[in-house]
Formats: sequence, C-alpha cells, structure tokens
Amino acid sequence: MPYTYRVGNEWSTNQWFKEGTSVANKMLTQISEKDGFIAALDQSGGSTPGALRQYGIPDDAYNGDAEMFKLIHEMRVRIITSPAFTGEKIIAAILFEATMDGQAQGKPVPSFLWEDRGVVPFLKVDKGLEAEKDGVRLMKPIPGLDTLLDRARKVGIFGTKMRSVIEQNSPSGIAAIVKQQFEYGAQIDACGLMPILEPEVSIKAPDKAGAEKALRDEISKGLDALPAGKQVMLKLTIPDVADFYKPLIDHPRVARVVALSGGYTRTDACKKLAHNHGMIASFSRALINDLKKQMSDDEFNAKLAEAIDEIYEASSVKV
Repeated sequence: MPYTYRVGNEWSTNQWFKEGTSVANKMLTQISEKDGFIAALDQSGGSTPGALRQYGIPDDAYNGDAEMFKLIHEMRVRIITSPAFTGEKIIAAILFEATMDGQAQGKPVPSFLWEDRGVVPFLKVDKGLEAEKDGVRLMKPIPGLDTLLDRARKVGIFGTKMRSVIEQNSPSGIAAIVKQQFEYGAQIDACGLMPILEPEVSIKAPDKAGAEKALRDEISKGLDALPAGKQVMLKLTIPDVADFYKPLIDHPRVARVVALSGGYTRTDACKKLAHNHGMIASFSRALINDLKKQMSDDEFNAKLAEAIDEIYEASSVKV
C-alpha cells in the first residue's frame, strides 16, 4: 500500500513508498471531483448490535464484544468484496477501527479497498457522544488520537470522520458543536489526514430548519477562519430546503459536502438528496439495510448493487 503523509497542505512521501504524493493526489482528486458516493461502514460498539440484528444475526448468536466484532467484520468483508462494491460508483468508504485493522482476501482492508477496488479509505475516530446538554450532544474526548492517526496514516487511511448531534435549535449549543468539530479537524489535519466534520442535525429536531440555518452560519465562520490552502470535508443531514448548503459546497475551504441518511429510508433519502446539487451521499443504514446474512451470494450481490445504483444516481443526477 502506498503510505503517505501531509505537511500543512502539501502531500509528501514517507520512508515506505516513493510515489506517495502521486497516490495521495489521486485520492484527493477522486474525493473532490469524481461522481459517486461514500459508503459508511463504521458502526461501532453502540450501533453494532442493531446492525447485526438488521443483517439477520440476533443478540443471542454471540457472546461478548470479540464475537460481535468478528461477525460485523465478516459482514463488512462480504460487502466490500462483492463485485458491486467498486470505485466506479463508490468513491470512498468509512471504516471502524477494528475494520481498518482487519483483513479482506488476505490484505489489510485499507490496502484492499484502494488497490483492489479503487475506493479511498477513511476512518471513524470519535468515541461516541456525551449526554445531551444545551440542545446538543458533543463528542466524548478522544484519548490517544494522535497515536491512532499516525497508525491510520501508515496503513493507507486518507482521512477521518467524527460525529456529533444537534437535537434542538440552540445557537449556543450549535456553536459549541462546530467549535469542537473544527478543533479536532485541525488536529487531524496536522497529522496529515483529511477530516470529515459531521455535525448531524437530528431529523426529529422540532425546529430542524432553524437548526440548519444556525449550523450553516457557524460552519461558514469556521471555514472563513481556516488558513489559506486548508480544506475539510463536511457530512451533513439532508436539509429541509433544497440547496441550502450550496454556499458551503462552493466554499474554497471545502473539499466535498456529503449527506448522511439520518434515519430516512433509502427511497426518501435519495429523493431528498437528488434536489441538492453538489451534495453526494455518505449512507450507512440506507446502503446496507436490505442485506441479510441468510442470502445467497447472488441474492446478496444483487441487493447491494440495487442499493448502490439508487444512491449513485441520487448523488450524481440532480433534479
């Protein structure tokens, strides 16, 4: 795998690989410009049991975290090794830490994704959410983040993702969410990785549209304050007003804006996404919810291809 790192906004090679700059530039171009979407395969400890139940594996089928994560890894490997899962329509995949450390067809997963599938690997780095306060749920502290980022960079991870949640239209709470996201984003950038900032607005927020306006204003301030040449990615809930985030999409400090499905069905999420020009999907449940362990490989691959095609179209063909 071509191992790379970035100093400031300049990509450089490290001691392991001579052509790292070329590979990193290819990844950046793909992430910034290519049609397609990002597959979010990053369910962690809290969300894994639900993902396994949806996949057809009940809670009593495993004992403890080790067995649980083994099963979810097997599910993810089945997804990423499917003939439908390629860089033709999927430009990147977000991984959980244990998936990053795992193998697919005898290769480290990040290497397999880029070398065999043409898919750029990202890593989820947050450790979950604090209890709601002031209308929002901030991220818990991320101890050992620099060590994790260094390890991720060395196995070929291109960027990271971290999620916090806005439950209410609380200007002070939303400001705190955005401040935390940009602070961690700066730490991630300093370690040579592309940060995806994900301040999710709950689709159940009583004043979702108002929260989205406050969020857009705060993100704009954060982007304007970034040094020249720096960029981040944004992962946002599909807005109530079509093209509401277009000013962020067009901002020079933004490499790409991607959408989370947020609990919408795939059909509803895709219909909403198709009205937002320049915004592509980064779906998790909406991508994998129809997949079942009990399916034959042909059935599994056909269902995955169907989901990929629908999400790709909503990301690429706009109303």
